[in-house]
Amino acid sequence: MQVWRALAELRAGEPVSYSELATRIGRPGAARAVASAVAANPVPVLLPCHRVIRRNGQIGQYIGGASRKRDLLAHERIERSNPHVRERP
Repeated sequence: MQVWRALAELRAGEPVSYSELATRIGRPGAARAVASAVAANPVPVLLPCHRVIRRNGQIGQYIGGASRKRDLLAHERIERSNPHVRERP
Protein backbone atom coordinates (compact mmCIF):
# COMPACT_ATOMS: atom_id res chain seq x y z
CA MET A 1 0.00 0.00 0.00
CA GLN A 2 2.88 2.40 0.75
CA VAL A 3 4.24 1.89 -2.75
CA TRP A 4 0.88 2.41 -4.38
CA ARG A 5 0.32 5.61 -2.38
CA ALA A 6 3.75 6.82 -3.51
CA LEU A 7 2.85 6.01 -7.13
CA ALA A 8 -0.21 8.23 -6.83
CA GLU A 9 2.05 11.14 -5.80
CA LEU A 10 4.42 10.91 -8.78
CA ARG A 11 4.31 13.91 -11.08
CA ALA A 12 3.59 13.46 -14.76
CA GLY A 13 6.68 13.31 -16.95
CA GLU A 14 9.08 12.80 -14.05
CA PRO A 15 10.28 9.20 -13.91
CA VAL A 16 11.69 7.82 -10.67
CA SER A 17 13.80 4.72 -10.07
CA TYR A 18 12.67 1.78 -7.98
CA SER A 19 15.39 2.57 -5.43
CA GLU A 20 14.34 6.24 -5.26
CA LEU A 21 10.74 5.19 -4.71
CA ALA A 22 11.90 2.84 -1.94
CA THR A 23 13.74 5.74 -0.31
CA ARG A 24 10.65 7.97 -0.58
CA ILE A 25 8.59 5.46 1.38
CA GLY A 26 11.27 5.19 4.04
CA ARG A 27 12.64 1.81 2.98
CA PRO A 28 15.86 2.57 1.09
CA GLY A 29 16.97 -1.06 0.86
CA ALA A 30 13.69 -2.34 -0.52
CA ALA A 31 14.01 -1.64 -4.26
CA ARG A 32 13.13 -5.23 -5.17
CA ALA A 33 10.06 -5.20 -2.95
CA VAL A 34 9.04 -1.90 -4.54
CA ALA A 35 9.46 -3.46 -7.99
CA SER A 36 7.20 -6.34 -6.95
CA ALA A 37 4.55 -3.96 -5.65
CA VAL A 38 4.74 -1.86 -8.82
CA ALA A 39 4.35 -5.00 -10.94
CA ALA A 40 1.29 -6.01 -8.90
CA ASN A 41 -0.43 -2.65 -9.46
CA PRO A 42 -4.09 -3.57 -10.12
CA VAL A 43 -5.00 -0.19 -11.63
CA PRO A 44 -2.16 1.09 -13.84
CA VAL A 45 -4.45 3.73 -15.29
CA LEU A 46 -4.95 5.30 -11.85
CA LEU A 47 -1.57 4.55 -10.29
CA PRO A 48 1.08 5.60 -12.82
CA CYS A 49 3.48 2.68 -12.54
CA HIS A 50 4.86 3.59 -15.98
CA ARG A 51 6.77 6.42 -14.27
CA VAL A 52 9.02 3.98 -12.41
CA ILE A 53 12.19 3.07 -14.28
CA ARG A 54 15.45 1.30 -13.56
CA ARG A 55 18.20 3.19 -11.74
CA ASN A 56 20.40 3.06 -14.87
CA GLY A 57 17.72 4.88 -16.86
CA GLN A 58 16.43 1.86 -18.76
CA ILE A 59 12.67 1.69 -19.17
CA GLY A 60 12.20 -1.79 -17.74
CA GLN A 61 9.02 -3.82 -17.96
CA TYR A 62 5.44 -2.60 -18.10
CA ILE A 63 2.10 -4.35 -18.29
CA GLY A 64 1.42 -2.72 -21.66
CA GLY A 65 4.92 -3.34 -23.00
CA ALA A 66 8.13 -1.31 -22.91
CA SER A 67 7.26 0.68 -26.04
CA ARG A 68 3.95 1.81 -24.52
CA LYS A 69 5.76 2.82 -21.31
CA ARG A 70 8.26 4.82 -23.35
CA ASP A 71 5.42 6.49 -25.27
CA LEU A 72 3.52 7.39 -22.08
CA LEU A 73 6.61 8.99 -20.56
CA ALA A 74 7.34 10.92 -23.76
CA HIS A 75 3.73 12.13 -23.95
CA GLU A 76 3.85 13.35 -20.35
CA ARG A 77 7.12 15.21 -20.94
CA ILE A 78 5.57 16.96 -23.93
CA GLU A 79 2.45 17.89 -21.92
CA ARG A 80 4.56 19.30 -19.08
CA SER A 81 6.64 21.39 -21.46
CA ASN A 82 3.54 22.89 -23.12
CA PRO A 83 2.72 26.17 -21.33
CA HIS A 84 -0.93 25.90 -22.42
CA VAL A 85 -1.47 22.67 -20.50
CA ARG A 86 -2.20 23.11 -16.83
CA GLU A 87 -0.75 20.57 -14.44
CA ARG A 88 -3.32 18.54 -12.57
CA PRO A 89 -3.20 18.79 -8.77
